Amino acid sequence: MTLTGSGSAHDPRTDPALRSAAPARTGAYGPARGLDRRVALVTGASSGIGAATARRFALDGWHLLLSGRDRHGLERTASGTSAVVLPADLAAPDGPRLLARSALHTTGRVDALVAGAGLGWTGPFAAMPHTDIDRVLTLDLNATLHLVREVLPSMIAAGRGRVVLLGAAPGRAGVPQEAVHSAARAGLAAFAEALRRELRGTGVGVTLVEPGPVGAAFPGRGGHHTGRLSPGHVAARIWEAVSQDRDETAGSARANLPDRVRDLAPGLYRRLTNRQD
Repeated sequence: MTLTGSGSAHDPRTDPALRSAAPARTGAYGPARGLDRRVALVTGASSGIGAATARRFALDGWHLLLSGRDRHGLERTASGTSAVVLPADLAAPDGPRLLARSALHTTGRVDALVAGAGLGWTGPFAAMPHTDIDRVLTLDLNATLHLVREVLPSMIAAGRGRVVLLGAAPGRAGVPQEAVHSAARAGLAAFAEALRRELRGTGVGVTLVEPGPVGAAFPGRGGHHTGRLSPGHVAARIWEAVSQDRDETAGSARANLPDRVRDLAPGLYRRLTNRQD
């Protein structure tokens, strides 16, 4: 049984300094306000998909606001860029609000929010501690919704912006040993669809990214999944989706195959997955 997080190599509860979303600036740059570059706030940016996404956006000239629980990891991601590092614990009660406030204070706007922070837990659900159920749901679902809620009004007021939600294949097709993670990702998928329809005509879009198994997505899973996609591959798809205003993207066409089988032949889908378990 393993509890693991994206963008963190240690338990944030032991580091009081990361409770605050006060910015720690990295790189050579002046005041961020008045930027003529687009601004992306990327959470979970200390490693994995979040870090790779930040680097891909930097290549395209975006100004980056990088958030995560591991300050040193964020500084590695920011190295060589003009990124602003905003360490934050999104699982803390006021974490999303503090992060959004710091981000908007730093740059005056957020053109793209890439919600990449997440927590994984591998093991039988019957043995999962209640505290870990709460922690996974808090970070994977609740914190993301609260962060979107804090950033969204400024996007609507500007008449532009894009919210990118990092889902996962378990959100469409539940994965044994990852029941709560699957539930949280399914919630994100439903939220993305509802919010997209709600925002029609505002100039703000919603992209749901649902890659298949990704190497290093949740460090320390003990080999439960063999990552077939690299974080860089998924990051490229995220950047393409934002650049082309696409609502959904997957790491590969193959990643959507189980969804199509389940929708067209649910009985066959369950027989196939039961044979694999």
